[in-house]
Amino acid sequence: MQLKVPASMNADETVLLRTVEGAATHNANPSSATAPDGSAPGRPGHRRRAPRPSPLSRIPAAGPRLTRLVTRVGSHARRLRPRYPHADRTGWRRWAPSWRQWLGTALTSAGLAVVLLGSAYAATDIPENLNSYATQQDNVYFWSDGTPMARTGWVRRQDMPLEDIPEDVRDAVLAAENASFYSDPGISFSGLARALWRTVGQGDTQGGSTITQQYVKNVYLNPDRSVGRKFTEAMLALKLDNGMSKDDILEGYLNTSWFGRGTYGIQRAAQAYYGKDVGELDAGEAAYLASLLKGAALYDPALSKANHARAVERWSWILDRMVDTGALSKSERARYKEFPEPLKRAPGYDTGKQSDYLVELAAQYAKKAAHLSAREFDLGGYQIYTTFDRRQETALTDAVDKAREQARKDDAAKAKSLHFGAASVATDGRILAVHGGPDHREQGYNESNATTVPAGSAFLPFVYAAALENGVHKTREGPATEVTPQTLYDGDDGIRVMTPEGPYWDRGGKQVTSRNDGGKSYGRISLSRALALSVNTPFMQLGMDTGLDTVRDTAQRAGLLPSSFGPQVPAMSLGSATPSAIRMASGYTTFAAAGRHVEPYSVARITRNGSEVALTKPASRRAVKATVAEAVQSALTDAFRTARPGAATTATVAGKAGTTQNDTAAWYIGTANSVSTAVVAYRIDLAKSLEPLPLKGIAGSPGDSVPYRIWSGARGIG
Repeated sequence: MQLKVPASMNADETVLLRTVEGAATHNANPSSATAPDGSAPGRPGHRRRAPRPSPLSRIPAAGPRLTRLVTRVGSHARRLRPRYPHADRTGWRRWAPSWRQWLGTALTSAGLAVVLLGSAYAATDIPENLNSYATQQDNVYFWSDGTPMARTGWVRRQDMPLEDIPEDVRDAVLAAENASFYSDPGISFSGLARALWRTVGQGDTQGGSTITQQYVKNVYLNPDRSVGRKFTEAMLALKLDNGMSKDDILEGYLNTSWFGRGTYGIQRAAQAYYGKDVGELDAGEAAYLASLLKGAALYDPALSKANHARAVERWSWILDRMVDTGALSKSERARYKEFPEPLKRAPGYDTGKQSDYLVELAAQYAKKAAHLSAREFDLGGYQIYTTFDRRQETALTDAVDKAREQARKDDAAKAKSLHFGAASVATDGRILAVHGGPDHREQGYNESNATTVPAGSAFLPFVYAAALENGVHKTREGPATEVTPQTLYDGDDGIRVMTPEGPYWDRGGKQVTSRNDGGKSYGRISLSRALALSVNTPFMQLGMDTGLDTVRDTAQRAGLLPSSFGPQVPAMSLGSATPSAIRMASGYTTFAAAGRHVEPYSVARITRNGSEVALTKPASRRAVKATVAEAVQSALTDAFRTARPGAATTATVAGKAGTTQNDTAAWYIGTANSVSTAVVAYRIDLAKSLEPLPLKGIAGSPGDSVPYRIWSGARGIG
C-alpha cells in the first residue's frame, strides 16, 4: 500500500517543521535557525547559548510595582553616571560634573561620614583608669584652731562637691569658658572645625574646646597636641555627655583644672590666691579665678605688670559676660569696680623642722583611727584636724632651742651628741605639742616618740600607785597589807632587796642592793615623803612587796606601753623601762585626772573633700582609784614645791625629776593646768652606736637640770 502526499507539501519542509518546532518559540527569524548538525549558520562548530534571565525574573514575587521602581532608579542612575566629555557642551564645561553628580557625591560623602562617626562613637569606651594627676590630691593638716599647718602629696588639689561651690563661682567659669554648657552636646562643632583647621594649617591646636572636652582632656588624655587626640577628645566628650549629668561634669572640671601656683581645682586655687575656701569667694574673686583657666602663667599678677594688665582686662570682660548670660544683673555688676588683688604669694605651710614631726604623728594616728590603708591615705583628699596647739608648740620649740644653744656654748663637743625629746599631753588625751628633734630633714626619727633611754626615778609614781591600789605581801601566802602615804620604809642607801624567803640574788650570784642619788641615807621615811624627795631605796623594796607584775600592770593601765618594759627584776621599780616622752606625759595625766586615763591621740577630726570620715576616738577609762590618784598627785605637788620653793606660779603644779643610775638620761615631768609635759635629755653618737652615753653634766645638775628649764620655759613657770 502506498502513502500519498499532497502535492503542495514538500517532504523536506515537513521534516523541517518537526525539527524546529521547539525552537520557533524562541527565535522566529528563519535566518537564525540551526543547521542540521546543530551549529549556527555561518558559525560551524559553535552552539548558540540561550539568553540569561533578567534579575527580576529570578525573583518569583517581583511584581509590576517593583519593576517600575527599579526602572525609575536605573534611569536616575544613568543620568548621574559621568559622561566625559559631555557631547552637548563646549570648552571646559565638557569635563565638569553635572549638579546631579555633585549632589550624589555630597550625599555619599555625608553618608560615609555618618557611618564612620557612628562606628567611632560606638567603639569609644570611657577609660576606667583616670589620669593620675586627676585623681591624686594632697592631704592638709590643720592646727587645733583650724588654721593650716602643713600639706603632703605631689599634687595640690582637693575635690569639692558642686553644692559647696557658690553659684557665682560656677557662673563665672561658665561665662568665661562655655556659656552654652548646659545646652550643648558636649562638643562645639564650629569650634572643633576651627581647632582642626588651625592644627592642619598652622601646626597647633587652640580653641574649640567645651568644658566637657576640657574635662576629658584633664582626666583621660595626655597633653599630646595632635589631630588624633582632638578626635579622641571629641568622641569621649560626646560619650561622656550622654552618660553623665552636666552637674557631675562641671564638678569634675572645677576640681581637676590647673589654676597655677602649683594648684589643681577651684578649692586650692581659692586658698592660693585669696587665702580662703571656695565657699567664701564673691563674684569678683570668682571672675578672676575663672580668668586663670585661659592660662595661669598669663594672668597671675604676681608674675609681671603685663600679667596684671591682662588679668584686670579679662576679669572685667568675664563680669560683663556674666551680665550677658544673666548670671549678674547690671546693678550687681556695678558693685565690682575695683580689681580684687590676689595675694602676692600663696600662703605658706611650715615644712621641715618641727611640723614634719607633727605630720608624721598625725598621719600614723589618722590611718589607724580611720581604718585607712596606706594606699587609700596616699591618694589624698583628706583634711586632718590635729590636736596640736600652735602656741604651745612654739613655746616648747623655743625652750628646747634655747637649751640646745646654751649646751653648745657650755660644751660644744658633748652638745653634738645631745638629744632632747619632749611632749605635752592634756588630761583628755590630746597631744598638744611635741619636740621631735632639731630638724626632720636632718634627723628622721622622732625623739618625742622614741623609746631610747630608761625612765629612771621618774617611774617611781607608778610603783607608788600600784602599792596604794593593791597593798603589799610580806609572805607568799596570806592577804595583802594595806599601804598608805604614811607607811614607812627604809630609806638608807645600799640596803639589800628582800623577798619573803630572804635576800634577792641576781643571776651572777650577787645580792641585789638599791642605791640613792649621791649615796645619801634617809632612815625610816614615809612613802609620800620618799616620793617627794625622790628616794630610790624604799621604792625598790616596795615594788618587790607589791609584786613586779602588779607594778607593770598598773603602769600600763596608766598609759605606758608593754613594749617599753624589759625583764621583771628589782631594777624595774627604779625605771628600767624605756617609755617615750609622749607616754610619760600621758602616764602622769592619769594622776591629774583623778585616776582616769585616755590614750594619747593627735587627730580630733578627719574629712575627705568636705565629707566627714568616721574616726575611732579613745575613751576614758579607770586606771587607778580616784583616792590613789589624789595621793600620788599630792606627793608630786610636794615634790615640785620641795625642789622649787621659789617657783612663781598661779597654777597648781605637780612634777618631779628623773635620773638614772648610769647617768644616761635626765627627765622632768610636770603637770600644770591639766597638761602634763615630759622632757628628756640624753646623749647618743648616732655615727658610732645607738647606745646612750653618760651625760657628764651636759644636762645640768639635780638642782638646776636642763629638762626642768625646758619644761618651765614651755609652761611659762618661773
